[in-house]
Amino acid sequence: MNLRKKLTFLGVFTGAALGTMHIINRLFYYLSTADNLLDQNNYEYYNWRFGKIAYIKKGKGSPILLIHNLDVCSSSYEWNNIINKLSETNTVYAIDLLGCGCSEKPMLTYTNFLYVQLITDFIKNIIKEKTDIIASGESNAFALMACANDDSVIKRVIMINPENLVTLSKNPGKHSNMIKYLLLSPVIGTFIYNMKVNKRTIREQLKEKYYYDHNKIREEDILTYFESSHRDKIHSKYLYACQKSRFTNANVTCCLNKLTNSIFIIIGNNNPENLLIANQYQNHLPSIEILGIDMAKQVPHMEKPEEFIEQVNVLLSSDE
Repeated sequence: MNLRKKLTFLGVFTGAALGTMHIINRLFYYLSTADNLLDQNNYEYYNWRFGKIAYIKKGKGSPILLIHNLDVCSSSYEWNNIINKLSETNTVYAIDLLGCGCSEKPMLTYTNFLYVQLITDFIKNIIKEKTDIIASGESNAFALMACANDDSVIKRVIMINPENLVTLSKNPGKHSNMIKYLLLSPVIGTFIYNMKVNKRTIREQLKEKYYYDHNKIREEDILTYFESSHRDKIHSKYLYACQKSRFTNANVTCCLNKLTNSIFIIIGNNNPENLLIANQYQNHLPSIEILGIDMAKQVPHMEKPEEFIEQVNVLLSSDE
Protein backbone atom coordinates (compact mmCIF):
# COMPACT_ATOMS: atom_id res chain seq x y z
CA MET A 1 0.00 0.00 0.00
CA ASN A 2 1.59 3.28 -1.13
CA LEU A 3 1.61 6.45 0.93
CA ARG A 4 -1.36 8.02 -0.87
CA LYS A 5 -3.55 4.98 -0.20
CA LYS A 6 -2.45 4.88 3.42
CA LEU A 7 -3.32 8.53 3.90
CA THR A 8 -6.66 8.04 2.13
CA PHE A 9 -7.48 5.06 4.35
CA LEU A 10 -6.43 6.99 7.46
CA GLY A 11 -8.59 9.94 6.43
CA VAL A 12 -11.63 7.76 5.77
CA PHE A 13 -11.14 5.83 9.03
CA THR A 14 -10.72 9.06 11.04
CA GLY A 15 -13.77 10.63 9.43
CA ALA A 16 -15.87 7.53 10.10
CA ALA A 17 -14.69 7.39 13.72
CA LEU A 18 -15.47 11.08 14.29
CA GLY A 19 -18.83 10.68 12.58
CA THR A 20 -19.72 7.74 14.82
CA MET A 21 -18.65 9.68 17.93
CA HIS A 22 -20.77 12.63 16.82
CA ILE A 23 -23.84 10.42 16.40
CA ILE A 24 -23.26 8.85 19.83
CA ASN A 25 -22.87 12.32 21.36
CA ARG A 26 -26.16 13.46 19.84
CA LEU A 27 -27.88 10.31 21.09
CA PHE A 28 -26.58 10.89 24.63
CA TYR A 29 -27.90 14.44 24.59
CA TYR A 30 -31.35 13.35 23.38
CA LEU A 31 -31.67 10.48 25.85
CA SER A 32 -30.50 12.53 28.84
CA THR A 33 -32.86 15.48 28.32
CA ALA A 34 -35.96 13.76 26.89
CA ASP A 35 -37.80 13.58 30.24
CA ASN A 36 -37.17 17.23 31.24
CA LEU A 37 -37.01 16.33 34.92
CA LEU A 38 -35.30 19.64 35.72
CA ASP A 39 -38.04 21.99 34.54
CA GLN A 40 -36.60 25.47 34.05
CA ASN A 41 -39.99 27.00 34.84
CA ASN A 42 -39.70 25.85 38.46
CA TYR A 43 -36.80 28.22 39.13
CA GLU A 44 -36.16 31.88 39.68
CA TYR A 45 -33.07 33.38 38.03
CA TYR A 46 -30.28 35.69 39.11
CA ASN A 47 -28.59 37.48 36.20
CA TRP A 48 -25.03 37.15 37.42
CA ARG A 49 -22.16 38.67 35.46
CA PHE A 50 -20.91 35.27 34.24
CA GLY A 51 -24.31 33.71 33.48
CA LYS A 52 -27.86 33.20 34.71
CA ILE A 53 -28.06 31.34 38.03
CA ALA A 54 -31.12 29.19 38.71
CA TYR A 55 -32.39 28.98 42.28
CA ILE A 56 -35.41 27.95 44.32
CA LYS A 57 -36.79 30.11 47.12
CA LYS A 58 -39.21 28.76 49.73
CA GLY A 59 -40.54 29.73 53.16
CA LYS A 60 -40.19 32.68 55.52
CA GLY A 61 -37.79 33.47 58.32
CA SER A 62 -34.05 33.61 58.83
CA PRO A 63 -32.33 32.78 55.50
CA ILE A 64 -30.49 29.55 54.74
CA LEU A 65 -28.53 29.06 51.52
CA LEU A 66 -28.20 25.46 50.31
CA ILE A 67 -25.19 24.78 48.09
CA HIS A 68 -25.00 21.40 46.38
CA ASN A 69 -21.81 19.42 45.81
CA LEU A 70 -19.69 20.73 42.95
CA ASP A 71 -20.28 17.94 40.45
CA VAL A 72 -21.57 18.05 36.87
CA CYS A 73 -24.37 15.67 37.93
CA SER A 74 -25.44 17.73 40.95
CA SER A 75 -28.00 20.51 41.25
CA SER A 76 -30.46 21.90 43.77
CA TYR A 77 -32.30 18.58 43.31
CA GLU A 78 -29.85 17.32 45.94
CA TRP A 79 -31.94 19.13 48.59
CA ASN A 80 -35.39 17.83 47.57
CA ASN A 81 -35.76 15.66 50.68
CA ILE A 82 -35.19 18.49 53.17
CA ILE A 83 -36.07 21.83 51.56
CA ASN A 84 -39.79 21.75 52.41
CA LYS A 85 -39.13 20.95 56.06
CA LEU A 86 -36.49 23.65 56.37
CA SER A 87 -38.81 26.19 54.74
CA GLU A 88 -41.35 25.75 57.57
CA THR A 89 -39.13 27.92 59.79
CA ASN A 90 -36.70 29.63 57.40
CA THR A 91 -36.44 31.33 54.05
CA VAL A 92 -34.54 28.71 52.08
CA TYR A 93 -32.57 29.37 48.90
CA ALA A 94 -31.33 26.35 46.93
CA ILE A 95 -28.92 27.40 44.20
CA ASP A 96 -27.72 25.67 41.04
CA LEU A 97 -24.04 26.55 40.77
CA LEU A 98 -22.71 27.92 37.50
CA GLY A 99 -22.17 24.99 35.12
CA CYS A 100 -24.69 22.80 36.95
CA GLY A 101 -28.40 22.01 36.78
CA CYS A 102 -30.53 24.71 35.16
CA SER A 103 -27.94 27.47 35.57
CA GLU A 104 -26.01 28.60 32.53
CA LYS A 105 -22.96 26.59 31.49
CA PRO A 106 -20.67 29.15 29.85
CA MET A 107 -17.54 28.11 27.99
CA LEU A 108 -15.00 29.48 30.44
CA THR A 109 -12.40 28.30 32.96
CA TYR A 110 -14.16 27.38 36.20
CA THR A 111 -12.03 28.21 39.26
CA ASN A 112 -12.48 28.12 43.01
CA PHE A 113 -12.58 31.92 43.24
CA LEU A 114 -15.33 32.06 40.59
CA TYR A 115 -17.60 30.14 42.98
CA VAL A 116 -16.51 32.19 45.99
CA GLN A 117 -17.59 35.31 44.11
CA LEU A 118 -20.86 33.67 43.06
CA ILE A 119 -21.77 32.80 46.65
CA THR A 120 -20.85 36.27 47.91
CA ASP A 121 -22.71 38.09 45.12
CA PHE A 122 -25.79 35.89 45.45
CA ILE A 123 -26.07 36.63 49.17
CA LYS A 124 -25.53 40.37 48.66
CA ASN A 125 -27.84 40.80 45.67
CA ILE A 126 -30.57 38.19 46.16
CA ILE A 127 -30.74 37.27 49.86
CA LYS A 128 -29.63 40.75 50.96
CA GLU A 129 -28.91 39.82 54.57
CA LYS A 130 -26.46 37.74 56.53
CA THR A 131 -27.26 34.07 55.99
CA ASP A 132 -26.53 30.57 57.22
CA ILE A 133 -25.09 28.12 54.70
CA ILE A 134 -25.48 24.37 54.36
CA ALA A 135 -23.04 23.04 51.78
CA SER A 136 -22.16 19.61 50.47
CA GLY A 137 -18.91 17.96 49.36
CA GLU A 138 -16.39 20.04 47.46
CA SER A 139 -18.57 23.17 47.66
CA ASN A 140 -17.77 23.46 51.37
CA ALA A 141 -14.39 24.91 50.42
CA PHE A 142 -16.08 27.78 48.56
CA ALA A 143 -18.30 28.53 51.55
CA LEU A 144 -15.28 28.70 53.87
CA MET A 145 -13.36 30.92 51.45
CA ALA A 146 -16.41 33.18 51.15
CA CYS A 147 -16.40 33.53 54.95
CA ALA A 148 -12.73 34.49 54.89
CA ASN A 149 -13.21 36.82 51.92
CA ASP A 150 -16.14 38.79 53.42
CA ASP A 151 -17.24 38.08 56.99
CA SER A 152 -20.30 40.34 56.65
CA VAL A 153 -22.39 37.96 54.52
CA ILE A 154 -22.31 34.57 56.28
CA LYS A 155 -23.35 33.67 59.83
CA ARG A 156 -22.89 29.92 60.28
CA VAL A 157 -21.76 27.12 58.00
CA ILE A 158 -22.89 23.50 58.19
CA MET A 159 -20.63 21.33 56.06
CA ILE A 160 -21.73 17.91 54.85
CA ASN A 161 -18.81 15.52 54.31
CA PRO A 162 -16.25 18.11 53.16
CA GLU A 163 -13.47 17.18 50.74
CA ASN A 164 -10.08 15.96 51.94
CA LEU A 165 -7.82 18.96 52.66
CA VAL A 166 -4.86 17.24 51.01
CA THR A 167 -6.85 16.69 47.82
CA LEU A 168 -8.09 20.29 47.83
CA SER A 169 -4.53 21.63 48.15
CA LYS A 170 -3.37 20.05 44.87
CA ASN A 171 -2.78 22.74 42.27
CA PRO A 172 -3.05 22.38 38.48
CA GLY A 173 0.02 20.48 37.23
CA LYS A 174 2.07 20.67 34.04
CA HIS A 175 -0.34 18.32 32.25
CA SER A 176 -3.49 20.13 33.40
CA ASN A 177 -3.91 22.28 30.30
CA MET A 178 -3.38 19.26 28.04
CA ILE A 179 -6.12 17.33 29.88
CA LYS A 180 -8.39 20.37 29.77
CA TYR A 181 -7.96 20.96 26.02
CA LEU A 182 -8.50 17.28 25.22
CA LEU A 183 -11.77 17.21 27.16
CA LEU A 184 -12.90 20.47 25.58
CA SER A 185 -12.32 19.33 21.99
CA PRO A 186 -15.66 19.41 20.12
CA VAL A 187 -16.21 15.74 19.22
CA ILE A 188 -13.54 13.64 20.95
CA GLY A 189 -13.76 15.56 24.24
CA THR A 190 -17.56 15.27 24.30
CA PHE A 191 -17.29 11.55 23.54
CA ILE A 192 -14.83 11.03 26.42
CA TYR A 193 -17.16 12.99 28.70
CA ASN A 194 -20.12 10.82 27.69
CA MET A 195 -18.14 7.66 28.39
CA LYS A 196 -17.19 8.96 31.84
CA VAL A 197 -20.56 10.50 32.78
CA ASN A 198 -23.59 8.38 31.92
CA LYS A 199 -26.37 6.44 33.61
CA ARG A 200 -24.14 3.46 34.32
CA THR A 201 -21.32 5.47 35.90
CA ILE A 202 -23.79 7.59 37.88
CA ARG A 203 -25.50 4.48 39.24
CA GLU A 204 -22.12 2.99 40.21
CA GLN A 205 -21.04 6.19 41.96
CA LEU A 206 -24.27 6.39 43.95
CA LYS A 207 -23.88 2.77 45.05
CA GLU A 208 -20.17 2.75 45.78
CA LYS A 209 -19.64 6.20 47.26
CA TYR A 210 -22.83 8.11 48.05
CA TYR A 211 -25.36 5.71 49.59
CA TYR A 212 -25.10 3.18 52.40
CA ASP A 213 -28.55 1.69 51.68
CA HIS A 214 -28.72 0.95 47.95
CA ASN A 215 -32.48 0.42 48.18
CA LYS A 216 -32.88 4.17 48.71
CA ILE A 217 -31.41 4.97 45.30
CA ARG A 218 -34.33 5.77 43.03
CA GLU A 219 -34.31 5.60 39.25
CA GLU A 220 -35.53 9.22 39.29
CA ASP A 221 -32.33 10.22 41.11
CA ILE A 222 -30.18 8.59 38.43
CA LEU A 223 -32.16 10.10 35.55
CA THR A 224 -32.11 13.57 37.14
CA TYR A 225 -28.36 13.41 37.71
CA PHE A 226 -27.93 12.22 34.13
CA GLU A 227 -30.03 15.09 32.78
CA SER A 228 -28.21 17.66 34.90
CA SER A 229 -24.86 16.53 33.51
CA HIS A 230 -26.00 16.78 29.87
CA ARG A 231 -28.24 19.84 29.65
CA ASP A 232 -27.41 22.78 27.41
CA LYS A 233 -25.72 20.70 24.68
CA ILE A 234 -23.48 18.94 27.21
CA HIS A 235 -21.70 22.17 28.14
CA SER A 236 -21.16 20.76 31.64
CA LYS A 237 -18.03 19.22 30.17
CA TYR A 238 -16.35 22.61 30.63
CA LEU A 239 -16.79 22.34 34.39
CA TYR A 240 -15.78 18.67 34.24
CA ALA A 241 -12.57 19.54 32.37
CA CYS A 242 -11.67 22.22 34.93
CA GLN A 243 -12.29 19.85 37.83
CA LYS A 244 -10.15 17.13 36.29
CA SER A 245 -7.45 19.75 35.70
CA ARG A 246 -7.70 20.89 39.38
CA PHE A 247 -8.70 24.46 38.59
CA THR A 248 -11.58 24.25 41.09
CA ASN A 249 -9.37 23.07 43.96
CA ALA A 250 -9.17 25.46 46.88
CA ASN A 251 -6.54 25.27 49.61
CA VAL A 252 -8.53 26.39 52.64
CA THR A 253 -5.99 25.50 55.33
CA CYS A 254 -4.56 29.02 55.25
CA CYS A 255 -7.91 30.59 56.14
CA LEU A 256 -9.45 28.00 58.49
CA ASN A 257 -7.79 29.17 61.69
CA LYS A 258 -8.73 32.78 60.93
CA LEU A 259 -12.49 32.18 60.70
CA THR A 260 -14.75 33.55 63.41
CA ASN A 261 -17.94 31.99 62.04
CA SER A 262 -19.56 29.04 63.77
CA ILE A 263 -18.63 25.97 61.69
CA PHE A 264 -20.21 22.52 61.98
CA ILE A 265 -19.59 19.28 60.11
CA ILE A 266 -22.19 16.56 59.59
CA ILE A 267 -20.79 13.25 58.33
CA GLY A 268 -22.17 9.91 57.25
CA ASN A 269 -20.81 7.43 59.79
CA ASN A 270 -20.73 4.47 57.44
CA ASN A 271 -17.73 5.78 55.55
CA PRO A 272 -14.81 5.71 58.05
CA GLU A 273 -12.85 8.18 55.93
CA ASN A 274 -15.44 10.89 56.59
CA LEU A 275 -14.47 11.21 60.27
CA LEU A 276 -10.76 11.31 59.42
CA ILE A 277 -11.39 14.16 56.98
CA ALA A 278 -13.61 16.02 59.46
CA ASN A 279 -10.81 15.76 62.02
CA GLN A 280 -8.46 17.44 59.52
CA TYR A 281 -10.66 20.53 59.64
CA GLN A 282 -11.03 20.36 63.41
CA ASN A 283 -7.24 20.20 63.82
CA HIS A 284 -6.99 23.57 62.06
CA LEU A 285 -10.03 25.06 63.79
CA PRO A 286 -10.73 23.30 67.13
CA SER A 287 -14.07 25.07 67.59
CA ILE A 288 -15.58 23.03 64.75
CA GLU A 289 -18.25 20.63 66.03
CA ILE A 290 -18.60 17.23 64.31
CA LEU A 291 -21.83 15.21 64.28
CA GLY A 292 -22.46 11.86 62.65
CA ILE A 293 -25.49 10.15 61.13
CA ASP A 294 -25.60 6.36 61.19
CA MET A 295 -26.47 4.22 58.16
CA ALA A 296 -25.42 6.97 55.75
CA LYS A 297 -22.37 7.78 53.63
CA GLN A 298 -21.82 10.92 51.54
CA VAL A 299 -25.39 12.24 51.25
CA PRO A 300 -27.06 11.92 54.68
CA HIS A 301 -29.42 14.75 53.70
CA MET A 302 -30.74 12.54 50.88
CA GLU A 303 -30.48 9.16 52.58
CA LYS A 304 -31.57 10.06 56.14
CA PRO A 305 -33.43 13.40 55.76
CA GLU A 306 -35.37 13.21 59.04
CA GLU A 307 -32.24 12.68 61.14
CA PHE A 308 -30.40 15.31 59.14
CA ILE A 309 -33.11 17.91 59.80
CA GLU A 310 -32.97 17.10 63.53
CA GLN A 311 -29.22 17.73 63.57
CA VAL A 312 -29.59 21.01 61.65
CA ASN A 313 -32.31 22.28 64.00
CA VAL A 314 -30.15 21.51 67.01
CA LEU A 315 -27.09 23.22 65.54
CA LEU A 316 -28.84 26.36 64.35
CA SER A 317 -30.90 26.81 67.52
CA SER A 318 -28.06 26.15 69.97
CA ASP A 319 -25.81 28.78 68.40
CA GLU A 320 -28.31 31.63 68.32
